[in-house]
Amino acid sequence: MIDLEQVRKVALLARLDLSEAEEQQFTGQLSGILDYVEQLKELNTDDVEPTTRAIELSNITRTDDLETLCDRNAMLDCAPDREADFFKVPKILEG
Repeated sequence: MIDLEQVRKVALLARLDLSEAEEQQFTGQLSGILDYVEQLKELNTDDVEPTTRAIELSNITRTDDLETLCDRNAMLDCAPDREADFFKVPKILEG
């Protein structure tokens, strides 16, 4: 069970400015979460393999194929400003 002082300490560490009503609300909610975690500790998980997800997911990605770029000068001609063989961009850092 988490008490009001613990909620205040966590709020202070997290730099949260909680009202009294929010402190009371979070005290109840966090206590409920911790009680549920205690219930989960009672389960026998010896034969359960560790997993990172409840369901298997896989990303659909394209292959990373090396391609030759189109005509360099054609790309540079599309730029708003260029200097020789480079794009010219506004300076954003000093020095």
